[in-house]
Parts: sequence; C-alpha cells; structure tokens
Amino acid sequence: MSTIPKSAFDFLLDLKKNNHRDWMQEHKKRYQSNEKTLKTFYGRVMARLNETDEIEKTKVFRINRDVRFSKDKTPYNVHRSVSFSRAGAHRRGGYYLRLESGNSLMAGGFFSPNSEDLLRIRKEFEMDDQEIRDILANSEFKNAFDGFNTDNQVKTAPKGFNKEHHAIDLIKNKSFFVQHAFTDTEVFAPDFIDKLVYHYELLRPYFDYMSDILTTDLNGVSLIE
Repeated sequence: MSTIPKSAFDFLLDLKKNNHRDWMQEHKKRYQSNEKTLKTFYGRVMARLNETDEIEKTKVFRINRDVRFSKDKTPYNVHRSVSFSRAGAHRRGGYYLRLESGNSLMAGGFFSPNSEDLLRIRKEFEMDDQEIRDILANSEFKNAFDGFNTDNQVKTAPKGFNKEHHAIDLIKNKSFFVQHAFTDTEVFAPDFIDKLVYHYELLRPYFDYMSDILTTDLNGVSLIE
C-alpha cells in the first residue's frame, strides 16, 4: 500500500460535517480502519526516508482536539498529520505531513525552536547569512518551497538585534520551516509517495547546515560530547 485511498478523505469530510462524539462512536470501526490504512502508508514513508536518512520515530498526531483554550469546541481534527523525527543529537530537523481534502501539505524544518536554539540560529544569520541564502536560492529548493514560512515573525527586530541589519528578514523569524502543498489528485496518485519523499530529500542540505549550527558554538566548537 503506497498510495492514499480516496476513502481516507471521504471519512474526514464526513467527520467535518458531523464533528461530534456520538457520530464518531457510531463510526468507530470506520475510523479505526482508516487509521490502519494511513499508518501503513506512514510506515512506507519512514522506510523510504531511512534509505538516505536515519529516522528515530514516527509520531501520529491525535485526532482529538485540545479545546481548553479554543473558541471552537468541536472535538475532532478534520485532518490527519504525522511527523518523522531524525535520530541522534547530531541530526536536527523534522519531517511533517498533513492530509486533508483541499489542504494537504508536507513541511520540514524548525517550528518554534526553544529559546536557546532560536538565539543560536539568529546569531549565525547575524554573523553570516550567505550559506543559508545559497540554500534557499537553490533552484530546486526554491521551486518546491519558495522560502521560509513567514507567518511567525517579530514585528521589527528581536531584542539585542539591529533592525537595520542586512539579514533582519531572516532574523525576525521565530520558526524556520518550509512547506509544499499537494492537490487531492496528487495525494491519490500512485506516485504520491515518490513526490513526498522527493520534497523531504530536498531538505537534507538545509538540515545538514542547521544541524551543524545547532551542535556547535559561534566559534565552530562542538557542543556534543
């Protein structure tokens, strides 16, 4: 099973129309069958990633929503998502997949890194932004992703950084990830797994670069014992 069946989205679309616990209980077997199908696909993606990388674990995100601080009290997510974590302290970055009718995408990078990593990344860009710009400007990379997602930025400059710095467009980011959308037709196609893995593998030079940054200090000395 290397494709996503249309029935996977049919279930999610039905859930979107009937987003309450009674409906889910009535369709529990259908939900479980859908999850089994998707987890088989995730396993194949992990196997493909392990051909060129080393994946430590697959995390399937819960279908139940955390509604404690949300105005939207519907109990279930109407998409399915999964992440693939790289193994070892020297491998940074993660792969992500979201499946939803009309809103499927893959993403990868560093979403809301902790304060220590965020400062280290910003300091690197402040000191030298040429290598990251070369990665972002690579023709295949740019065609697939068109730069960092910029939804999460500070307004002017982070504390301690000059708002006039030539790399402020990068430094302002609070996350450093890219994404690529897929149509439903692409998701259901037999070669979807190939397209997905291709986009994941485009991230490897970026991951290698960021891994080097996050495992060394500004002098290039390793922080890993």
